[in-house]
Amino acid sequence: MQLKHLKTFISPQDGPFKVTAVAWAPNSAKLAVCTVDRVVQMFDENGEKRDKFATKPADSNLGSKSYQVTALAFSPDSTKLAVAQTDNIVFVYRVGEKWGEKKTICNKVVLQSAATCLVWPGQQPSFMFGQADGKVKMAGAKGSKSQTIYATESYVVSITASPSGKGIISGHADGTIVRYFLEDEGAGLAKGPICRHPCPPYALAWGTSTFMAAGCDKRVIVYANNGKVAQQFDYSRDDKEKEFTTAACSPSGQFIVLGSFDRLRVYSWMPKRESWEEAPSKEIINLYTITTLAWRRDGARLIVGSLCGAVEMYDCCLRRVLYKNKFEMTYVGLSQVIVKDITTGSRVVLKSHYGYEIDKVQIMGKDRYLVAHTSDTLLLGDMANCKLSEVAWHGTGGNEKFYFENQNVCMIFNAGELTLVEYGVNDIIGSVRTEFMNPHLISVRINERKQRGVEDNKKLAYLVDWHTICIMDLTKGVTTSSLTHEQKINWLELNETGRKLLFRDKKFRLLLYDVDTEVQTSLINYCSYVQWVPLSDVVVAQNTDNLCVWYNIDMPERVTMFPIKGEVVDLHRRDGHTDVLVKSGVDTISYTLDEGLIEFGTAMDDGDFIRALRFLETLEMTRETEAMWKSLGELTLEASQLHIAERCYAALGDVAKVRYLHDIIKMAANITKETGEDGSTHHTVKAQLAVLNKDLEKAEKILLQRGEVDKVISLYKELQRWDEAIAVAQSRGHPDLAVLQAAYSKWLLDTSQEEKAGELKEKQGDLTGAVHLYMKAGLASRAAHLVMRHQTLTNQIDLLQQIATALVNGGQYEKAGDLFERARSYQQAMEAYKKGQAFRRAVELARVTFPTEVVGLEEMWGNYLCTQRQYDAAITHYVEAGHLKKAAEAAILARQWSKAVQIVEMQDPASCKEYFAQIAAHFASVQDYEIAEQYFIKGDKPHDAVDMYIEAGKWEEAYKVASGCMPLAEVKELYVSRAKDLEGQDKLREAERLYAVMGESDLAISMYKRHKQYDAMIRLVAAHHEDLLVDTHLHLAKELEAEGQLKQAEYHYVQAGDWKAAVNMYREKGLWDDAYRVAKSQGGTNAANQVAYLWAKSLGGDSAVKLLTKFGLLEAAVVYATESFAFDFAFEISRVALKSKLPELHLKYALHLEDEGKYQEAEEQFAKAGKGKEAVLMYVHQQDWENAQRVAELYSPESVSDVLVGQARAAFDSKNYQKAEAFLLRAERPDLAAKFYKDGDMWTDALRIVKDYIPQKLDELQREMEAKSGKGYEDLLGQARTWEQSGEFSRAIDCYLQLTTQNCGSEEVLVKVWVKAMELCIKFVPSRSVDTVVLVCDRLANLGKYIQAGDLYLSVDMVKEGLDMLMAGEAWGRAREIAQNIAPRYEKYVDEAYVDYLRAKNQPDQMQAVDPGGALEMYAGSGDWEKCLQLAEKQGPDALAKYVAMNAANLIKSNAPISALQLFTKYGAPPNPQNFNIYKCLCFETLGAPLERSGGYQAYSQLRNMLLVLVEQLSKTNEKGTLVHKEFEECLLISHYMAMRAACEGLSQAQDKIVAKLSVSLLRHTKIIPVDKAFYEAGIYCKAVGLDSMAFVFLNHFLDLCEAIEEGSLGNLDNSDFVDTDIPFEVPLPEKQCVSEEKREEVKEWVLAVSMDQKVEQSLPTDERGTYVASLTSPHTKVTSPPCIITGFPVLRQRVEFKKGGRCANQEDWNKFITAMKVTPSSELSDVWKFLTQWCGIPNNLSYSFK
Repeated sequence: MQLKHLKTFISPQDGPFKVTAVAWAPNSAKLAVCTVDRVVQMFDENGEKRDKFATKPADSNLGSKSYQVTALAFSPDSTKLAVAQTDNIVFVYRVGEKWGEKKTICNKVVLQSAATCLVWPGQQPSFMFGQADGKVKMAGAKGSKSQTIYATESYVVSITASPSGKGIISGHADGTIVRYFLEDEGAGLAKGPICRHPCPPYALAWGTSTFMAAGCDKRVIVYANNGKVAQQFDYSRDDKEKEFTTAACSPSGQFIVLGSFDRLRVYSWMPKRESWEEAPSKEIINLYTITTLAWRRDGARLIVGSLCGAVEMYDCCLRRVLYKNKFEMTYVGLSQVIVKDITTGSRVVLKSHYGYEIDKVQIMGKDRYLVAHTSDTLLLGDMANCKLSEVAWHGTGGNEKFYFENQNVCMIFNAGELTLVEYGVNDIIGSVRTEFMNPHLISVRINERKQRGVEDNKKLAYLVDWHTICIMDLTKGVTTSSLTHEQKINWLELNETGRKLLFRDKKFRLLLYDVDTEVQTSLINYCSYVQWVPLSDVVVAQNTDNLCVWYNIDMPERVTMFPIKGEVVDLHRRDGHTDVLVKSGVDTISYTLDEGLIEFGTAMDDGDFIRALRFLETLEMTRETEAMWKSLGELTLEASQLHIAERCYAALGDVAKVRYLHDIIKMAANITKETGEDGSTHHTVKAQLAVLNKDLEKAEKILLQRGEVDKVISLYKELQRWDEAIAVAQSRGHPDLAVLQAAYSKWLLDTSQEEKAGELKEKQGDLTGAVHLYMKAGLASRAAHLVMRHQTLTNQIDLLQQIATALVNGGQYEKAGDLFERARSYQQAMEAYKKGQAFRRAVELARVTFPTEVVGLEEMWGNYLCTQRQYDAAITHYVEAGHLKKAAEAAILARQWSKAVQIVEMQDPASCKEYFAQIAAHFASVQDYEIAEQYFIKGDKPHDAVDMYIEAGKWEEAYKVASGCMPLAEVKELYVSRAKDLEGQDKLREAERLYAVMGESDLAISMYKRHKQYDAMIRLVAAHHEDLLVDTHLHLAKELEAEGQLKQAEYHYVQAGDWKAAVNMYREKGLWDDAYRVAKSQGGTNAANQVAYLWAKSLGGDSAVKLLTKFGLLEAAVVYATESFAFDFAFEISRVALKSKLPELHLKYALHLEDEGKYQEAEEQFAKAGKGKEAVLMYVHQQDWENAQRVAELYSPESVSDVLVGQARAAFDSKNYQKAEAFLLRAERPDLAAKFYKDGDMWTDALRIVKDYIPQKLDELQREMEAKSGKGYEDLLGQARTWEQSGEFSRAIDCYLQLTTQNCGSEEVLVKVWVKAMELCIKFVPSRSVDTVVLVCDRLANLGKYIQAGDLYLSVDMVKEGLDMLMAGEAWGRAREIAQNIAPRYEKYVDEAYVDYLRAKNQPDQMQAVDPGGALEMYAGSGDWEKCLQLAEKQGPDALAKYVAMNAANLIKSNAPISALQLFTKYGAPPNPQNFNIYKCLCFETLGAPLERSGGYQAYSQLRNMLLVLVEQLSKTNEKGTLVHKEFEECLLISHYMAMRAACEGLSQAQDKIVAKLSVSLLRHTKIIPVDKAFYEAGIYCKAVGLDSMAFVFLNHFLDLCEAIEEGSLGNLDNSDFVDTDIPFEVPLPEKQCVSEEKREEVKEWVLAVSMDQKVEQSLPTDERGTYVASLTSPHTKVTSPPCIITGFPVLRQRVEFKKGGRCANQEDWNKFITAMKVTPSSELSDVWKFLTQWCGIPNNLSYSFK
């Protein structure tokens, strides 16, 4: 906390002028100050004095100076000010809300003792004050009486409130501190005296979790809530500190300021340490004693009053932040932030009510909303309405997304969860799971409109998924309703009352959902805009070019529509007008709605029915107004306003209701007239209204309470409610009860209500008659129950048989069996028991009558119990039946493991292997490992035994088992994997054990390294890799050094023998003592001396000299510094201690600088060392002749000649012959000039020099020239240049061309020479150009220089030869460019060559630009079909079709027909005849795939869709009606049937029958479908739905087909069962079986079992035609019926016809399909429906298809 002085409100006086009291208003707008003059001065928040008033004494007779003001306190609403005075009174002044209001005394509290202190806690209606007599009292703003809270015997010196305002503490003169709670804070703290301070606690403050007291002993003591000392700050030894006089706690409770003499001490609460920490004190010179402190409500300002009358204001904050250059955030505490809008000056105080530290504050939502986080809460605020909320919020990582579109609630999304926080409420009002964060998919309504009888209305509508809306009542926290829509929902919104929900789907359909009735209504289609009109239930929407308005949404069919042009963009309602804004082009048009109709809805919601009626009277009758009349009528009828209701129904034309209401009104009027009472409240009127509302129970209750029984009976008789009438008559003992019952009986029989009549007969005792009536009504069960209850009826055998038969037909088998048994028809009873699964009764009967069947029944009983998951009970029955295997399985499923063990031990182990593993798993789970191992081994599951032991940590047992049953590699892999798991669990010792068992010490070493357990790592390396121990130490040392663990790094460096690395490490870190220590201990004296030298060098100056002198290394250090080129250090030491060494140092330094190339500096050092000649030589060596001559002239004149010779030699080398000659002549050395010319083959110049300056040597020179001769390439080159210089260009060319690879080894020289020859030829001898260029280009080509050769050819216009050379050099780009731009006649020639090149190099990507067709072939040849098809798609449909077909054929050959099918699905299947074989092959491969490789619905649907497109395309070509067209139509039909079957399979029993029919229908297509597969599927599916006869025939024929396939011939196949059917006989014989051997064996067993059962007819069923039910053609009438598109069965009678292709369906099958789509929707069924609409169109009689 920082205190910064801002302003002086009142300047100090020269003498004492005590400020007795100050107080801030809770709204921070006013500050009250009172001094010893007893005048209250009022300041605004900026320190400007705005008002003042004088206080009054309790007794005016005593004078104005008879008292002092001791305390001030504002009321919570800031409009009243309490003033405590020493004259035994407390005044309460009304100061008002605004400045300038009149100050009046609104209350005064007369006391028996002086008021010494005062506090008015926030949010409390009363203030508390202490008195001189020790009492603490409470009084309010009204009423002059006060109430004593508690009393003590000691003067009250201070009083303060808790930060929450729910409690107070007072300090007394005897040091006692008393606590009192005004409200329960929930902390369970005690009231009363809690501690005794060592001195009177004049400075008393209640902070967070503790309170602080101080006084004249200069000690500050912090007390915990239990009164014990928590902290103590002792300033008694500080002579500058004086006694503490006052204290104040910040509003947040986290800061306390204590005032003393010239000083403010600030204490901050540290939440993490739960203690107070003192901040630097604020020294205020010449302020003198601080008498009062006051903290502004927001905690940002502190007022200080002094003994001399000064009033100072200080700014209090931890820090300030400027946010977006618009808001200033002042952190006045850890849990409190003041946010100020700089532009408007408005402020909001953001505070954590729980005292948590606020981490970060953000302003979002168009700079209106505050968001802040603490460690455990989230703070939100609406700055416009000053509504703040704080809710619990934990561990979200700051990933929340906030939405502020709703002004009442903030929506927070985080990790798929939506949280709602209402502004101003400190609780989360709702939290739901949803993945949809779009505000248009969430609607929240928070008390936006008042409703009758509803106090708190908070509703939420949101999307659970794209198709489901959930509506939640936020006040109760429950989901009130949910709805599911078939399409994706993209917008939703509740109305303001939350009773209606509008939503729109992705097809732009607008729907209305009534939340109360859960009724969903479709409003309009193609809705582009929709909105609720504010403050009403009127809906505005746009449908294409129409504006739709629902003025009464309760009648959604009543809609007002009018055309508009443009798009609706907004809706405004203000000043009594509602306008719809439509944007048409650049214009915006306003359409005004009927405000009267809107107002009607508002009146209805407000319950003002008279106003609504008057409004409706002014309107004409339309659909909208009709709906309004109806709504008003229902509400007024409910409210018993009958006249209005009558008028409403009269307007609606409901004559019956009007007459009924008229009679009721008339009745009420008569009652009023007769009795003088309000007739509308009469019981008769109420009863009639209850009847009108169909509430008969209420009407009965009303009439019976008045004793009007006859009216009730008559009422029920009129309504044909006989039971109620008789019940009333019986309950009231009516005399006509018998007559009423007789009439009732006759009425029942007349109306065919036999059941009711039977009940009546039963009550009358006519049992036989009752039985017959029950039987007549089809209630056999009830008849049976009656017979069993009466012994007299059981003797009637025929009656029993009749009832039992009826029960069997009704599926009540057990009851039927009981009756059969009573009738002694035991066989029938047994069958009934079996069908009814009543095996107990069946066994009991069998033991008596059919003993041989008991075993079979026991097995059946066990099977049934297993289907009911009663495995425990099934065990005994399987054992009784002798089926031990089933008994074992049941025991395992029942988890009866001991029984399972007993049972499997009684059987052959080979047959029980499947159970051993389960038993073993159980015993492993109960840690009985030995038995578990035994059964794992028996069950051939040794791996599981190994896993068990590993999980149990029994590694030795695991290894024992694993070694005996697993390869060593697998054991090793297993153990290594498990060791890694243990490592992940930090069980490193156990992991090491595993690694050790497997001999994987390296893995253990790596593990310890990862976990930085280096001792263990070194231990293992020393044990297993001693040769790597040193490297390991070094590696670890480097890692530890990088991590800063230097001591450990030193240890490893030393252990590795690399102690120098440890020294360098310490040197780099500046730890020279450690470096010297290591060097001396490990490297001896020399190493230590080197370190000492480096240490001294790092110090420098006198410190370095002292250090070196200490070690006796001064001269040695200079020598070493010189040798190591540390000359600065050497000079530094020498100048201090060894000046005699300086010349030598300068010389060495000069030599070093020369080596470094720093010549100017070296020259200076040579001069200082007195070595001028060495400086000259230095420059000579560098050929810096100017400086060399300058230095020679200055320091060494004898060296001038040598300098000139050196200059001459350098000039000659640089071929500056004249300059070199001049230098030598100046040096008087012509002999050297002649020698230089001679050595450079410049014989002419050499002769000239000799002749002019040394003629005596002329003969000798001439002899040397004659001896000089040669014919090397250099000679030829020189000779050629000579010819060229002399203008003999032809000879120069010949000379250049004489250079060949035989006499010159440099290709670079040869190329330059030949090109030079060519240039000379072109420029000077053009007649030789062609021959020369051919010769040169041939030579260049032999060297591989094709590009240069081509350029030369082109330079002489030999284009073709140049192109050939460029192409030979693979410069295709240049060649093609030249051919296109310069020689178009060669363009084709170049392109053909380029294509041949690309084809040879196999570069199809480049081929695309030249020859797309060739590129396609290359792609296809290389199998890169993706690129091939991409390129083909660009080349056009023909190319695409060709290569798609090639790819598909390739895929089919690769046994991937599904991929080929997907290819045609993606790119289309054109009706090209060359593709027909591919299509047929795809059909055969897909439709004829074996069962285990069947593609399922996806494959069949893709084939079906492809064939549909193909067939439709063929029908538009010449192929229509051909054999090919018909074949593909048949394949389309088959693929449709198979897709239909795959979609329906397993959905329901009804769909299983469709599956069976489809399988039977496919038998007529066995020329395409493998015949064995077709008969197998037909038989299996018929068997599944109980068509045993058909299943037997088909599966029997299937077995015959299997034998024929094995024999390879259909010659012996018996087709007699299929005579007169359309199942073909001549079909292709499959090469191999389509059904597995296991399934064929199952079929054999079933067929054999059924063939022994005489009850199954072994023939195909026939229909009304006398023809096989699935046959399309009748052999008798030769009439062919169309196949059903759902099942393939013939369509005979009721049919559903379609608009396309003349196709139809059986109505029953169609209805089943439609029902399945609605009851069990699936994507497959939806896809089938979509296909049917494409293939067949929409049904003509769709409205009748649901019957």
